[in-house]
Order: sequence, then structure tokens, then C-alpha cells
Amino acid sequence: MSDVERLKELIDASDSIVFFGGAGVSTESGIPDFRSKDGLYNQHDVRFDMYQPEYLLSHSCLVYEPKVYYEFHRQKMDTRNIEPNNAHKYLAKLEEMGKLKAIVTQNIDGLHQKAGSKVVYEIHGSALRNYCMSCGKEFPSDYIFESEEPIPRCSCGGVVRPDITLYEEGLPEDQVSGAIDSIARADMLIIGGTSLTVYPAASFVNYFRGKNLVIINRDKIDVRQAENTLVINRKIGELFAELAQLQGIEL
Repeated sequence: MSDVERLKELIDASDSIVFFGGAGVSTESGIPDFRSKDGLYNQHDVRFDMYQPEYLLSHSCLVYEPKVYYEFHRQKMDTRNIEPNNAHKYLAKLEEMGKLKAIVTQNIDGLHQKAGSKVVYEIHGSALRNYCMSCGKEFPSDYIFESEEPIPRCSCGGVVRPDITLYEEGLPEDQVSGAIDSIARADMLIIGGTSLTVYPAASFVNYFRGKNLVIINRDKIDVRQAENTLVINRKIGELFAELAQLQGIEL
């Protein structure tokens, strides 16, 4: 039995699936991940080479060097015109079928919702939402990217920031509680496109007490494998497209 046939068998036998995904879910849409050889952290740009990548995505950079932060954000975090790939589309179909109960994503690109998914816990926030740090007023996705000011501001004078979780900041409590509760209730957990190295998000999988665990990642990752774990080292969009064809699902 092939990996995709085995995966289909597990999905058919499950009623409460949760998907936990990382940057690798969106790479097939053209969004680079962070740590691979072509990832965001390894891209050379003379404007930012003097900084550590983690610093450019940190609360400290936002507060102490906001012009640097916003230039980096505008250059590297604009996902407004990116389209979902087969991974996002398949998961939306799986939710439509009543099989998938929730998506827990580390991504900030909003592509799961764009593909049609309804229950999505964005534990690192979203680059498509913005708000004023002073008065809390919300702003549309275009606001920061189209602002003519180096540091975008609200009418109250406060700085407008993206609603994403930066380094040194805590994860949004409502998203975390929803994610953990969903994982704890699942009978099947599919982990996709993540190396499980970003904490505390990666620790969420420890709440899974269900029957079957599936790990899908292009590169091999070091993870403890129980007897009921299926590991598939493939691009997730390609795999899900093949799976959808096997199931007779049109993406």
C-alpha cells in the first residue's frame, strides 16, 4: 500500500481531524519558508544583512527601529496577492466534508481562509490585519503596505502595526486555547509543512491523545515516532492533489 493510499484509509476512518501546519504549507504558493536554504532567513539583502533575521521580526525592532521594521515588513511580508495552493484547497474541502474540525496554523498569510476554510486558529496572527497600538482601531490589509509614511500612523497619532506575533511577544490567548482544545479532541492529527522547531507552537502537538498521527514534510524531521505514526516526506500540495484525485475530490 502506498503512502497516499494509507493516508486515505486513515482519513476515511477518522471523524475529527485537526491539521497543524507551518511555513511549508505555503511554499508551493510562492511564499518562502524561514529556515531552508532558500528561506527568508537565508536571503541576502543589503538593506537587512547587518541584522539577525529574528531581530527584524521582533518586538524590539518594531519599538526601537521602526523604520527598519516596516521596510522589512513591506518587502517580505506582503501576501495580499498570493493564491492558495492544493494543500489549502484540499483542507478546505476536507472541512466541507465534515472530516476536518480545525486548522492550527503558524502562518500569517491568510491563505487557508482564502481557500475557504472556516475554523482556523492563527497562533502567530495575520499580516492581513492591522491595528493602532494606541487606540486599538483596526485597519485594512492594505494600510501598512500603501502608507506613504515610513512609519504608518493612526489619526490619533499612534503607530499602526500588523496583527502578527513577533519574537518577544506572547501568543494570542484565544487562538492558543482554541488550538489546544481542538488538538486534544481530535482522533487524528495531521502535521504538515513544519520542522516542529518553533516554540511554544510546536509543543501544542503534545496535547494530541487521538489514534493516528500523520507527519507530512518535504524534508525529514527528527520526531519520536509511535506505532500509529505515518511519516511522508513529500511536498504537501502535491501529495494532497494526488490524495484528492484518489478520493474523487475536485480542487
